[in-house]
Amino acid sequence: MAKQTINDAQPWSQFYGPNLGYVMEMYEQYLEDPDRVDPELRQLFEQWGAPTTETEPFVPSEEIAKTHQTFRLPENPTIFSKLVAAVKLADNIRRYGHLAADINPLNKQNKDTRRIELSEYDLTEEDLKQIPVAFLCPHAPAHVKNGLDAINHLRKVYTDKIAFEFSQVHNLEEKNWLIQQIESGAYYPSLTSDERVALLRRLTEVEGFEKFIHRTFVGQKRFSIEGLDAMVPLLDELVRQSIEKEINAVNIGMAHRGRLNVLAHVLGKPYEMIFAEFQHAESKDFIPSEGSVAITYGWTGDVKYHLGAARRLRNENEHTIRITLANNPSHLEVVNPVVLGFTRAAQENRKNAGKPLQNTDSSFAIMIHGDAAFPGQGIVAETLNLSQLQGYRTGGSIHIIANNMIGFTTESYDSRSTKYASDIAKGFEVPIVHVNADDPEACLAAANLAFAYRQRFKKDFVIDLIGYRRFGHNEMDEPMATNPTMYSIIQQHPTVRQLYAQKLIAKGIVAKEAVEEMEREVAERLKIAYEKVPKDESKLDFIMDPPKTVACKLPVVRTSVEKDILQRLNKELLQFPADFHVFNKLERILKRREGVFDGKGKVDWAHAEILAFATILRDGVPIRLTGQDSQRGTFAQRHLVLHDMKTGKEFVPLHHISDAKASFVVYNSPLTEAAVLGYEYGYNVFAPETLVLWEAQFGDFANMAQVMFDQFISSGRAKWGQKSGLVMLLPHGYEGQGPEHSSGRLERFLQLAAENNWTVANLSTAAQYFHILRRQAGILQREEVRPLVLMTPKSLLRHPLAASEVEEFTNGQFHPVLEQTGLGKDHEKVERIILGTGKLMIDLAEQINKMEGLDWLHVVRVEELYPFPKEELQAIFVRYPNVKEIVWMQEEPQNMGSWGYMEPRLREIAPDGVDVSYIGRRRRASPAEGDPVVHRKEQERIIRCALTKKEQ
Repeated sequence: MAKQTINDAQPWSQFYGPNLGYVMEMYEQYLEDPDRVDPELRQLFEQWGAPTTETEPFVPSEEIAKTHQTFRLPENPTIFSKLVAAVKLADNIRRYGHLAADINPLNKQNKDTRRIELSEYDLTEEDLKQIPVAFLCPHAPAHVKNGLDAINHLRKVYTDKIAFEFSQVHNLEEKNWLIQQIESGAYYPSLTSDERVALLRRLTEVEGFEKFIHRTFVGQKRFSIEGLDAMVPLLDELVRQSIEKEINAVNIGMAHRGRLNVLAHVLGKPYEMIFAEFQHAESKDFIPSEGSVAITYGWTGDVKYHLGAARRLRNENEHTIRITLANNPSHLEVVNPVVLGFTRAAQENRKNAGKPLQNTDSSFAIMIHGDAAFPGQGIVAETLNLSQLQGYRTGGSIHIIANNMIGFTTESYDSRSTKYASDIAKGFEVPIVHVNADDPEACLAAANLAFAYRQRFKKDFVIDLIGYRRFGHNEMDEPMATNPTMYSIIQQHPTVRQLYAQKLIAKGIVAKEAVEEMEREVAERLKIAYEKVPKDESKLDFIMDPPKTVACKLPVVRTSVEKDILQRLNKELLQFPADFHVFNKLERILKRREGVFDGKGKVDWAHAEILAFATILRDGVPIRLTGQDSQRGTFAQRHLVLHDMKTGKEFVPLHHISDAKASFVVYNSPLTEAAVLGYEYGYNVFAPETLVLWEAQFGDFANMAQVMFDQFISSGRAKWGQKSGLVMLLPHGYEGQGPEHSSGRLERFLQLAAENNWTVANLSTAAQYFHILRRQAGILQREEVRPLVLMTPKSLLRHPLAASEVEEFTNGQFHPVLEQTGLGKDHEKVERIILGTGKLMIDLAEQINKMEGLDWLHVVRVEELYPFPKEELQAIFVRYPNVKEIVWMQEEPQNMGSWGYMEPRLREIAPDGVDVSYIGRRRRASPAEGDPVVHRKEQERIIRCALTKKEQ
């Protein structure tokens, strides 16, 4: 074969990227055996020789003016150059077809078809007929006979009621699978007539429910689903497939829009219960007696469109699936990581030592988002980022954007900087389908594709369900005042049920009379349910007291551990494999722990923690700890995961203790607070037997997760009856590191404290930490369980005065208050009692140890701030008959820290005539000074004031 000239090579320059790679691969096969290559392609190779990229594309001068054109043929086009143009057209249909798709039920105009028109590629229909189908659409169905058929098929597939975006997916296996599913039509359901009638009946139930409430409870908020009615059959389809695959749990998170409808029709919450909530009547009597539907209650409750439920369904093989709709506050998207935590907990087996065993096929999450919230709420991106991380992945979630193309009254062009609400997901290589909510069969197809992709590739998938909102944001709004153009269209637009009924009637699948009978049946069922609801408000609980198990103190839990057990565990924790090379400096530090049980030194904070974890695992309680840098510890104190200094291989000593009866895991989290804390809360709620701990890198970083504290952790049980024993570790203490590395904002947790909703503690010794962790593990599965907020130390991690003797672990227990040793011995002489908490009390103790003549003083550390240790403090106060003042001492400014919480309580229990006063920083806007020298001077002033006797 003659060698190509430069001009001959010119047509090959039209190929680039994957297409060029494909042609070059085919050419190699052609050289080995020409018969293995398609005859038309073989002819091209014979004519043009080997593909090459050596030359630049030739652009005739008269063509330069056509730069606006999508693709240009050379001056003398050949079959090969036309093939290139056709391949480019086919690829652009896949990439840009969504711009021309019929996905907006309110607007069928303004479709962008430029990139998918033949004229943009200098092609004619006759040109396309000459091109083999395999080049353009290798997965085409049988009716596609030539290149023109292939292009028309692709245009139909990619511009119909479902639009696809997957060019952001880089994995070729995933991309090819998506192309095969979409272009073959394999994902699209072939519904029987009976199935179509059942779908119409479901839409009738969805619409009838909303209309009944609209008429019966005029003006009451319900956040109607109308305009997105197809969401319910879409969810039905995901549940159906989950049952078919014998998945154990489906966890759903969603905001308000359509929530009542989903509760009624997907979760099976009885109509009577929902109507009773509208009627302000007692609803608990309507919970199904057979236990298929579970609804938990708090004592103060929540509005009806925040409530969740759980449902159990069985298939013909007696396999049971649990469907859970998570309780959700008004902070739209914050439930997403909580639901992910549910899902990971449901997937893991924690009954054996080592890491939990995860089965991602056993459970998955569905998250239903608002179109304004998906790009607008940052926690969505935080949650998407968790999807492929080792400590958080769940094998893929299915996201549904309930897209009504408006946010309250804000149009889309004012609420996001992207074309689609879903665009933020592209950065995580998540495939996206946009589907017209007026086509319920297309919605089922989207569900099929999403479920199959999730099952195969263990990745997230987004369904952008594009509909509208028939009424205002809530049913008290008048949308014509703010969005008249949109609502002029909506008022004339038929419902999806009406559209689908017309379609089935036209096809002869159902008669008009049968459609009308469906409506009557649904309306009658709703009417009967409503008539069962009492109209009496007197049975409502107006007192709203928490249950006795919540109101009472925590049960007594034995937390001390025999010395021989601790000694053996300690020895095992310091044994490493013979071929494992610990960093030599770290090994020396760890080996110092060997001598504490022989009287050589004390147990410091991190040592106490690992001993607590080991004993908790020995008791059969699983442990999960996550946080930024928590494997090592922010302050290089923990080292629960060791790294071989030669190979980098990891070794976790807690996985190798001889009698551990449960799993242990510690993960370094992403640089995220809100999503990670929400995840751990959800994990603990779904795995209540597990000690779950979340650690902030610095306590003030928890600011970014404040919504989780406010809406879930502090109030979830009072609102929803949702129990949690989550532990939060928040490094706190003033050491001259400035305003952002000092305060864990202790005052916020104390302000939120009520009804024994959690324990708030600020500890000063390692033994106290050991015992409070073991106490928390001991109450996890009791009714008295509650979260634990711990202000943890920084400099105290290695401070000698914070370390503890072995006897404090073997014979001790947790003490809500600790008295300073060496003080308060002569009860008659004590005139001042100083109270305080945390690190400052160690600073004070250091100074006290240097002084004499302090018989007039006693010092008490308040270790557990909430619940307030009233009885313990009263017992101390009564010992000192001549006390004149009780002083609360703190390092935080007066308007922060514990003073605002402690002052009224101390005044209540102070003996008659005894003054209650404050020593600390004055009220400040910022938590701490920025200069370490200024900080040191201020700390010295506080301690000096505390130790200066008041003049008589």
